[in-house]
Amino acid sequence: MTVSTTAAGQYQAFSRWKRHATRYVFLVLGIAISAWAVLVPYAKARLQVNEAELGALLLLIGTGALLSMLMAGWLTNRFGCRKTLNVSTAVFLFSLVVLAFTSDVFLFGAMLFVFGVSSGIIDIAMNIQASLVEKRTGRRLMSGFHGMYSLGGFFGALIVSLMLKVGLSITFAMAALSLVMFLGLVLVFQRYLDPFGIREIKSSFSLSSRGIVLFLGVLCGIFYMADGVVLDWGALFMMSKGSPAEMSGLAFSVFSVAIAIGRLRGDRLLEWFGTGKVMAMSGITAAIGFTIILATAGTLFSMVGFCIIGFGVSNLIPILFSCISRQKAVPVSQAISTVTTVGYLGLMAGPPAMGYIAHQYGLYAVFGSVAVLVLLASVSAWKALR
Repeated sequence: MTVSTTAAGQYQAFSRWKRHATRYVFLVLGIAISAWAVLVPYAKARLQVNEAELGALLLLIGTGALLSMLMAGWLTNRFGCRKTLNVSTAVFLFSLVVLAFTSDVFLFGAMLFVFGVSSGIIDIAMNIQASLVEKRTGRRLMSGFHGMYSLGGFFGALIVSLMLKVGLSITFAMAALSLVMFLGLVLVFQRYLDPFGIREIKSSFSLSSRGIVLFLGVLCGIFYMADGVVLDWGALFMMSKGSPAEMSGLAFSVFSVAIAIGRLRGDRLLEWFGTGKVMAMSGITAAIGFTIILATAGTLFSMVGFCIIGFGVSNLIPILFSCISRQKAVPVSQAISTVTTVGYLGLMAGPPAMGYIAHQYGLYAVFGSVAVLVLLASVSAWKALR
């Protein structure tokens, strides 16, 4: 009896550390992406390029990420989550450090592409790792994992900004942050990542099963696009309503904090109400937030609206990834790669497309369109998941 109890306790502790390791990978990606955002103005000044030239260079990140996402599922199944995440994270953090000091445009461009490729692989591999842990425990965990990414996004910029404020160089700040994160992975957490991918029996699957995955991908693209529109156009929308510039910039910060809080509580909501109801309630909540920012005047009401939008959209993407890991129509690794790639296309193409709408019809049309799309997508998902 004692031996059995001890073995059970050891298994529970090991399972708990697996969850911690998965959370850590999500956190690292969020911190690094946020740190990169702080780095961009320094890189622009060092390279002495204009906005158009910098924009062309930044396309290399998206190109690299999209290309790598197509093969990341195969890589993870071939080499396992542990090796894939160890190597891709090392390359990712190394490229971040190089981007912090190089003044050679060609090397900078090459590192941007590597940065995109490695981040795309991490994105797929960590979601496969998360789906494995969620399946093994039989608990709702995906929202919490994605919540760690959101927390990383908040704290990454804060940590780098504080390091710069005390007089450290941008290169030293990126190198120190990258080294600490990599050592944490290699010395503490990597042993708890799964040494394998998702073992699946090869089988043929129909056009309809492919359609299910593409449908989830389109939904993911709409939800990613909503995030991108708030990031790219939120501050401008508030300024168009008369908010001061220094307050308008807080729109995305309020939105991001709400997303992080919503995701950290999302797993509990799913246990209480179920997937379909939470999906529908999330879309309705987001639509209410969009209605507030569209129908009211004043900075305070706009901040409240962006906060409600953040709570509304916070769990939509994690729910989709959880559904992907549970479906049996298509191999999970392939489904995750497909949905993430389609979703990323929405993130890349959505905000520029909305820019055209803003030019033709104004920012009210942009946010109204996104509100309708998010509501329709969440209701469609609710009906599909009932």
